[in-house]
Amino acid sequence: MKAIFFDRDGVINDNSQHYYTHKIEQWTFNPGIIELMSGLLNKGYKLFIVTNQGGVARGKYSKSDIVQLHLQVCNALKEKGIIITDIAVCPHHPLIENCLCRKPQPLMLEKLIARYHIDKAQSYMIGDSKSDGEAATQAGIKSIIVPKNKDVRQQINHIL
Repeated sequence: MKAIFFDRDGVINDNSQHYYTHKIEQWTFNPGIIELMSGLLNKGYKLFIVTNQGGVARGKYSKSDIVQLHLQVCNALKEKGIIITDIAVCPHHPLIENCLCRKPQPLMLEKLIARYHIDKAQSYMIGDSKSDGEAATQAGIKSIIVPKNKDVRQQINHIL
């Protein structure tokens, strides 16, 4: 199975107005992301979200806030015919606690790769930061670093 792993904030949603996005009212899909995800599904990719959510550790919002937001986002995507296979979340923040899952560590990716028997040679991490790229490299998959909060279809065309 081939897969696309998306970073959440800055890639799927525009977080320029809400750095700690944790409510559906704060959520705005980036331009073109729905079309991109649809095209990737049509090419046989399974879609995943891999996201650092340090606001949980910092007390900005709770794990249940994130679960609720992700449920609402997945339902909105499902209405457009887009299925997110799974979401991995690191709720830690390096100023508060050390962990093995926060990107640039590859643990979230590695767990999804193992659980879903992902073919690493055919899979990509799409992120907007150096830590996304580092996590992908350590997990043995290719990465594509895109501009934050923009329409990223131009950078992804070679996959489609």
